[in-house]
Amino acid sequence: MSAILSADDLNDFISPGVACIKPVETLPLQKPADTVIPYEVTTEDKLPAEPPPPAHITLTDCLACSGCVTSAEAVLISLQSHSEVLHALDSAPCLSRERSCQQGSNCTDGDLGGTHILPSDAGKVFVASVSPQVRASLAATYGTTEQEAGWMIEQLLSGPNGLRTGGKYGNDFTWIIDTNAMRELGLVLGAEEVLASATTTEGISAFEAEGAATTQPKKPILTSACPGWICYAEKTHPHVLPHLSRLKSPQALTGTLVKTVLSQTLNIDPSQIWHLAIMPCFDKKLEASREELTDIYWRVSSSSPSATPVRDVDCVITARELLMLAEIRSISFPALPRQPLPYSSRPRFPDPKLNSFLFPNSRTPSSRRKPQLPAAGSSGGYLYHILCTQQSLHPGSAIHSTRGRNADVIEYTVSLHDEVLFRAARYYGFRNIQNLVRKLKPAKKSRMPGGKMIGARKPGLKSEMDYAYVEVMACPGGCTNGGGQIKVEDVGALQGVRQGQGQKEWLARVDEAYYSMDEDSRSAGEEAPRDAEGDVPMDGVEDSDVVNGISTSYIKNILAHWAALTGLEAHKLVYTSYRQVDSDVGKEKGRETERVIELAGKIGGGW
Repeated sequence: MSAILSADDLNDFISPGVACIKPVETLPLQKPADTVIPYEVTTEDKLPAEPPPPAHITLTDCLACSGCVTSAEAVLISLQSHSEVLHALDSAPCLSRERSCQQGSNCTDGDLGGTHILPSDAGKVFVASVSPQVRASLAATYGTTEQEAGWMIEQLLSGPNGLRTGGKYGNDFTWIIDTNAMRELGLVLGAEEVLASATTTEGISAFEAEGAATTQPKKPILTSACPGWICYAEKTHPHVLPHLSRLKSPQALTGTLVKTVLSQTLNIDPSQIWHLAIMPCFDKKLEASREELTDIYWRVSSSSPSATPVRDVDCVITARELLMLAEIRSISFPALPRQPLPYSSRPRFPDPKLNSFLFPNSRTPSSRRKPQLPAAGSSGGYLYHILCTQQSLHPGSAIHSTRGRNADVIEYTVSLHDEVLFRAARYYGFRNIQNLVRKLKPAKKSRMPGGKMIGARKPGLKSEMDYAYVEVMACPGGCTNGGGQIKVEDVGALQGVRQGQGQKEWLARVDEAYYSMDEDSRSAGEEAPRDAEGDVPMDGVEDSDVVNGISTSYIKNILAHWAALTGLEAHKLVYTSYRQVDSDVGKEKGRETERVIELAGKIGGGW
């Protein structure tokens, strides 16, 4: 297995880059001597000097600085690792049902918030969310289906032969959430965002240009689900910030839902909820560390503020780190059962309606979701859902695609009777992204009297500004090629055989696993029982508004219920903001882009 970057591998971990804007040295603490007379004027040389405390450089500091991109920043990312997961599990007892209730057959109260639960300030609730790209990577590695790979992850994190067999408290994860649930929410809201942009005026204020969460992005709207692309835009191309979609990613949406709903329904502090996200790339660790994705941006102002902001996602690990997690606990991942845990051992999510949304069975509207199609891509299908939405608005229209300079640049149109109604594109990989942002750069006014605008396009020529939406991802080939995914050289070490295929053929296998989920797989295994409270609500669902297998009215109903349950405004739950990152110290002119791309290539995307 390939080595993952750690603090032991580098010698510049303690000290930041030379251009770091956070001060490394601090002034000595000035404490007057007891003999000093009150109100007497003295000088610094008469004050006893004390050694300054060591400087602590955190990932949040590095995200706020564009002056350096060093291996220290990469190491800070690696601090969110499999070791941190084990440390968290051993940090406090689990706030869940009594272990005897979880293992017993006569326990009928499946809710974590049952009357026999007495929350303790020292306990925690452990929740994990898993992306489909991670499941696809593991499925290709062990020759199984994506669904079975998901069951193996569930067995590791929550099963009787998984993580609970070791550790100080024998803790495991109470809920394992598929991020596809919140991805559906993002797809519906993303399509609405594009529709709203069609009626928005081109003029924007300076406040809007900062990428505030409450503003409507300008055309073309650029996908914001890739944190490597977002960090790159904030540090090097602030002119694209007004174009960024304000929607949170599925990882961030899941984190916000977990922290807001569980803290409200279980009456515990958000800091007592520990959320682990298992994602395909290291850049997701950057996203989890953003200050905008903490409780200070959604909690009620009247509530008592935490000593420090509580992250919506506490830790992110990748597919490779998940295998290392199992290895440390001496658990053979491929030997784990490839079947789901029985429903009798799964606590229901405290809210029945959200339980049905997050953990659907064959009777829920979410179960009607179609499998991912190759046309949708391997990065969530944002662009594809928007195209399907546009097509549904224009009966009889057709979707056409045209390949660009390479396989990672594709232009799409929705046309009716040879009339183009909608134009969009897909740009994957930093080399292609560079071309995109360069063409989106606004024209400058010439300094010469009567001179033409510099960078203005010629009339009549097609431009990227004609696009209504662009799906942007940092990794070539999309999210299944994330830097944290299992590589072809890792497979041979895991299986004990020499692999004769290249990385390109390996990615094709991962993509095949990603698209392999059939329509009947969601209801395979043990069927969830219907409870007396109506655990599968069907209100607000109309077949006529199903687009790409997703009911728009049902998703809107879920969002409204989420906001009402938590007492929070919906925009605080689903939208975020972006800001230009400046550094006026030690910046090398013309080198920012090259340094970002160089480090991105080393890690496999983003940084």
